[in-house]
Amino acid sequence: MGDNKNLIVTILAIIGGIVVLGWVLRATFALLGPIVLIGIAVLVYIMFFKDKGSSR
Repeated sequence: MGDNKNLIVTILAIIGGIVVLGWVLRATFALLGPIVLIGIAVLVYIMFFKDKGSSR
């Protein structure tokens, strides 16, 4: 009976892990677009100030 209980707990843990991983991946891809846009904006901002600083 103990082996059967361990098997059920193991299967439930694996299913729970897959569900959590799915939520994490969904949140990551949902935030990926804004993060990329912010990163591009920061790069343009840094390049603008770098050019402005070197022209002095």
